[in-house]
Amino acid sequence: MQIPRPNRWLEYGLPVLLLTVSLVTTTAIGARFMQNFLEGLPTVVSESDLWPWPWLIENPHRLLLGWPFSLALLTILLTHEFGHYFACRAHGIRATLPWVLPAPTLSGTAGAIIQIRSLIPNRLALMDVGAYGPLAGYLVSIVVVAIGFLLSPLAPVNPLHHAPAIIGFGNSLTLNIVHSALSHLYPGTPSFDLALRHPVLVAGWVGLFITSLNLIPCGQLDGGHIIYAISPRIHRILTWILPFVLLVGGVFFWVGWILWGAILLIPAMRHPRVPIIQSLDRKRLALSVLALAIFVLTFSAAPFPDTSILHYLR
Repeated sequence: MQIPRPNRWLEYGLPVLLLTVSLVTTTAIGARFMQNFLEGLPTVVSESDLWPWPWLIENPHRLLLGWPFSLALLTILLTHEFGHYFACRAHGIRATLPWVLPAPTLSGTAGAIIQIRSLIPNRLALMDVGAYGPLAGYLVSIVVVAIGFLLSPLAPVNPLHHAPAIIGFGNSLTLNIVHSALSHLYPGTPSFDLALRHPVLVAGWVGLFITSLNLIPCGQLDGGHIIYAISPRIHRILTWILPFVLLVGGVFFWVGWILWGAILLIPAMRHPRVPIIQSLDRKRLALSVLALAIFVLTFSAAPFPDTSILHYLR
């Protein structure tokens, strides 16, 4: 039987095309963020900041301002997905190269994915594939956040600095830990509330946010793979419970949880069967504990403050 040749376009052309478009969209958003930073303003002060194309068309050279944000963010996303990709390769699982998805969002992208095109053979492989992506992305996000904190004091003092931002950024334990460590090493590190403005820091924040979303322990998210490898029964219970918990979270903390809860209710999010024969070894058990710790360190119930359903109803 002749094995069909892989489609070169899908294998190489599509990932390169998506990455190229994402490079443009993330750089465009980053340019607007950088301009606000250079003027001593919050990251997002008007809706036009989220659609910078008219501003860029007036002066295309402004696009050069966005490369620090774009480079930092795309490095995080690609590191995360290549963590999955190389775990697949190590276990003989066929997978595509990372697809970075451009989108009109706060970051200029809807994240990145790989498509797994063969069965995952066992729970050990499932644990590795699920955990290595967020672990790799988290480590790079920490480095990016640290660099962003160190760059933030370069902002000028602007009397309009306290102008209200239309989008705020929530806190996480990782941000607090990195900021505290830097404050001891570099006394000039700015206060936390004022620091979250440099585009590189915003890129690191997005990286941590994406890590936490992927580690939600249900469905076919990274956290779902990890929980399934530990116990398919626990995975099944959480996959039924957590979407409704997220729907409630949308009422009290962030309206976006409603979207995530709805997505996780879609039948396609149910985890495919993976042979559960051998027990997890100590290495994989440690990996699962590490992944859980990263979830706790990156999670924020209100990633965008004052955006709950209750807030909008007041």
